[in-house]
Amino acid sequence: MELKKNPNLMNGKVFIKTFGCQMNEYDSNRIYESVSKIGLIKTEVFDEANCYILNTCHIRDKAKEKVYHEIGRVKKNFRQKKKPIVIIAGCVAQAENQEMIKREPYIDIVIGPQSYHKINDSILNYIRNKNKKEETDFETESKFDYFDKIKNKDSNVSSFLTIQEGCDKFCKFCVVPYTRGPEYSRSFNNIIYEAKQLIKNGSREITLLGQNVNAYLYKEKNNIFRLSDLIMSLDKMPELKRIRYTTSHPIDMTDDLIECYRKSKKLVPFIHLPIQSGSNKVLKLMNRKHTVEHYLSIYEKIKKINSDIEFSSDFIIGYPGETEKDFEETLSLIKKLKFINSYSFIFSPRPGTPASDFPLINENITKERLNKVQNELFNNQIRKNKITELKTVSVLVENKIKDQEKYFGRTECMTSVIFEGKKNIEGEIVQVFINKSNQNSLFGKIQFNHKIIAA
Repeated sequence: MELKKNPNLMNGKVFIKTFGCQMNEYDSNRIYESVSKIGLIKTEVFDEANCYILNTCHIRDKAKEKVYHEIGRVKKNFRQKKKPIVIIAGCVAQAENQEMIKREPYIDIVIGPQSYHKINDSILNYIRNKNKKEETDFETESKFDYFDKIKNKDSNVSSFLTIQEGCDKFCKFCVVPYTRGPEYSRSFNNIIYEAKQLIKNGSREITLLGQNVNAYLYKEKNNIFRLSDLIMSLDKMPELKRIRYTTSHPIDMTDDLIECYRKSKKLVPFIHLPIQSGSNKVLKLMNRKHTVEHYLSIYEKIKKINSDIEFSSDFIIGYPGETEKDFEETLSLIKKLKFINSYSFIFSPRPGTPASDFPLINENITKERLNKVQNELFNNQIRKNKITELKTVSVLVENKIKDQEKYFGRTECMTSVIFEGKKNIEGEIVQVFINKSNQNSLFGKIQFNHKIIAA
């Protein structure tokens, strides 16, 4: 609909608060691009908003209550102002749907991740008729068809690009199949087109996203495209310097994908591959469909290609049925593979999943186990960073730190680097001499006598 037909939206401002994963960040960016078509302008100032969108995540504990807490904050802030249109988007919206509007009348629109192509119509309908609405149908293909027609204007040095959504794995602890629907892969050509847009905008690193990103499979006529085909196509784009992908499932780590670590010049030597537990018994209870031995075989194949490739992972601690022996097997695996940049959480039941009905392990036991795992993971990261001191590393420069003669960037292994430098170098890969480190970051100084290198 044309702007002149929507005077209520002229100069209107939209604020989006995003929780959760990188895909939610990508979705929020695309929502901004969509609502701009009906006259809403992005604002970073919460109190200015005429339209407030909360893009939610359902993975962590108390996700639903966090939403209502945020709505309470909005109500308080706008008590003396005109109420904004309040929209709940994302996975909590999908899981709770109409119940959210019934529980909290301050909410005007509830919209799930596969219905974002309907957000403009939902907003316009609310403005005209004040009809509260819930959109939570699974229409993944329609959504991507809609957004493929809207140019992605993201101009960050490091950008996200969704290639696949949904999950068919049905791990017993996971809510994703119920909030994102079945696995769906986008058109290969549309992904490549969007990647070219991002690179033209200034992106020098692209992270390919999917709930099961390495399950990407797109069939067109007699052609079959996999994640490996996307990686090798991106590899040929001159201005792109780094390629990443997340999140992977071990059973979809095919040989053609593993071979990319040999063929590609731009695929980073770092892989996030969640195992969740080091116990085969617990993996079976989780319905993970892989074993520790299968995971180790992937690890060994990739390490044979390049021994410098680093792994990170996810671990659920205290899953129902986990014994002390099971836990020790997880701890032993972490010590053996020396994961870096990894995530670990105590199991928290997600409503609607099979595991939500399982008896929980004693809270004190799970906290003690988590502390042991996190100490080992943190020590791995500290050791990795310490080894880097007094060495020179390649850093993709993402931005200049405000009011300082310092820049922020990341190594190939996603470690944050803060370093001194005066030259305008955003988007470049530079050599940085590291003189100190802590658990999370490296600190150093750019080596001006080193040539700025392309990937």
